[in-house]
Amino acid sequence: MTNIINEIEKEQMEKWAKSIPDFKPGDTVKVHNQVVEGETKRIQVYEGVCIARKNAGLNSSFTVRKMSFGEGVERVFPLYSSNVAKIEVSRKGKVRRAKLYYLRSRSGKSARIAEDLAAAAKERAAAKETSSNAE
Repeated sequence: MTNIINEIEKEQMEKWAKSIPDFKPGDTVKVHNQVVEGETKRIQVYEGVCIARKNAGLNSSFTVRKMSFGEGVERVFPLYSSNVAKIEVSRKGKVRRAKLYYLRSRSGKSARIAEDLAAAAKERAAAKETSSNAE
């Protein structure tokens, strides 16, 4: 019985995994979330720092924290949700923790996360190489 459930979950994850980039806690991400208001649908962009990721198969989720008008706002997004239209990674953060809950008690400059310049340079080099191979 559980094998059948696992196979169905795996199929669903493969179907949705095409649009999910590789991101970790500490990365600044833009989540394009589909919002339904009455009969209209629109895309709402939520940008913030990923402070946690929960990897639980089809039930995987990630938490994004941003500062809005001086107040910290956190939102949990299901990773394989049809409402999440797109996820973009705008910066790579350099952290040593898997859960960045300590950022909740910090404000100002102490709440900043250093950018991982080595990872950003590696991504740029890979993008440059793929573009030169395409030509």
